[in-house]
Amino acid sequence: MPPLPTLTHAADDGNRPPRRRTPMDSGRRLCYPAPGGPGSRPSPGTAYDGSMSTPWGGAAELALVLDPLSSDAATELGRGISLLHEVAAGDRPATLRLYRPSPTVAFGQRDARLAGFGAAGRAASARGFAPLVRRAGGRAAAYHPGCLVVDHLEPASDAVMGTRARFAAFGAFFADVLTGLGLDAAVGEVPGEYCPGEFTVHGRVGGLPAVKLVGTAQRVVSGAWLFSSVLVVEGSPPLRAVLTEVYAALGLAWRPATAGSAEDLAPGLTVDDVQGALLAAYADAVRLV
Repeated sequence: MPPLPTLTHAADDGNRPPRRRTPMDSGRRLCYPAPGGPGSRPSPGTAYDGSMSTPWGGAAELALVLDPLSSDAATELGRGISLLHEVAAGDRPATLRLYRPSPTVAFGQRDARLAGFGAAGRAASARGFAPLVRRAGGRAAAYHPGCLVVDHLEPASDAVMGTRARFAAFGAFFADVLTGLGLDAAVGEVPGEYCPGEFTVHGRVGGLPAVKLVGTAQRVVSGAWLFSSVLVVEGSPPLRAVLTEVYAALGLAWRPATAGSAEDLAPGLTVDDVQGALLAAYADAVRLV
C-alpha cells in the first residue's frame, strides 16, 4: 500500500513519564513537568462570573466552534493544527472546537516503524477506517462518529510550562462530566488498554478500571497549546473489531475488553447527551462565545 498520510495532531498523550526537554519554537513532541497544579475547579452548577480560575489555568473566554459531520478524516485531523497556528499567531482567540469524527485509525510514530504497519493499515481500510499517522507518542487509536473530539486551544507565552498539569486537570474535568451522566469514571491507565496513557479517563465496573472512555493528547508550538481529547460514547463493537485486527498486525498485546464506550456502561447515552453535558460544564468555568 502507498505511504499513509502523516499528520501533526498532538505532541504527547501521557503514555510515558515526562522527560525534561528544552523549550522550543517548533511543534515537536514534548512533555515538561509543571511546578504546580492547575487552577481551582469551580463547583458544578456555578455560573461563570468572570473572576474564577479555570480548572486548567487558562483563558476566561473561549470561542466555540462546532464542526459539521465530514467524510474527510485527514482534513479533520489537520484542522486542529491549523487552528493551533492561528491561535499562536494571534489571528484567532482561545478556541473550543467539537466535532464527531469520520472513521479513523490514528497510528503513532512508533507504530509506523513496525514490520506489520502496512498490514495494519490495510486492515483498518478494509474495516472502513482511514489509516493516518500522527506525529505523536502512543499507539494506534480508533474513533468514528459515535465519538466526540474536543480540541481546546489557547495562547500562552510559555506553552511548555504546565503540560503535565493540563493532563491532570482535563482528565479530572472529563471524568466529572461523565460521572454526572451516571458513569463511575476516574483517571488512570486501564491494564491492557489500547494506546495506554497515564491520564486515560476510564469507566469502572465493580470499582475497578474496565473500559477506556477518553484518550487525551497535547501539542505545543511557540505561543499556543492544543489539548485534544476523544470521548468514546457510542458504537464500541466496530472500534473493538478494527483495533483487534490492527493490533494483531502490529504484533502488540492488549486486552480487547478495554475498548468500550460510555454507552456500554450507561445504556441509552448518546453523543448529543455527552456534548450537552460537556458544554454545560465548560459554561460553568468559562464564557463561551
